[in-house]
Amino acid sequence: MSEVLGLRERKKLRTRHALIAAAIELFVEKGYEQTTVSEIAAAADVSTRTFFSYFASKEDVVFHNSRDGIDRALRVIAERGPGDRAVDLLSRAITSGFAALAVDDQLTREIAPINHLIMTVPSLRARGLLLLFDSQQELAEALHRACPDELNLAEASAAVGAVIGGAKLAAFVSMRHGASPEEMLEAGRQATEFTLNGLRAASQPLP
Repeated sequence: MSEVLGLRERKKLRTRHALIAAAIELFVEKGYEQTTVSEIAAAADVSTRTFFSYFASKEDVVFHNSRDGIDRALRVIAERGPGDRAVDLLSRAITSGFAALAVDDQLTREIAPINHLIMTVPSLRARGLLLLFDSQQELAEALHRACPDELNLAEASAAVGAVIGGAKLAAFVSMRHGASPEEMLEAGRQATEFTLNGLRAASQPLP
């Protein structure tokens, strides 16, 4: 029985990946607004009804990995170990996202076209900003809960905003200057480490 369920889950995952790949290819070729859900479904060799069993809209395809990334970071923060400082948790939470990208070729290939869509399609830019704000709020509240004696909510919010905002901006700026997906990731990593180093220095006790 477990093997049958495993096969079923793998088939669902393949269908989901096929829909994502077909959608992104069509968005790049035809434009986001000009691409229909039925065209995406046809390109993935499934029905329109099947598309809606995986995604509620075209927007959801573009942001398909957002919730996974937030949940991964929240798990890291919730698993605080003895002696972990807030900056340690934040560092592991953010770098866990880079680690996930490093082992997923599909996500790496999607970075440039998805970021381009978010920057150029007004509705996607609005959704992206909302998701960014919501995710930062969730992470800030989780960091404060994990380290209430170290950071108040305002300080946790500032730390999360600085790290995530810096990484996102560095990646988008590098993209505008023609960076490859790998170079975009590296820009994000550099910005993350730069900001974390500042937070580490600021959190050191005065002599």
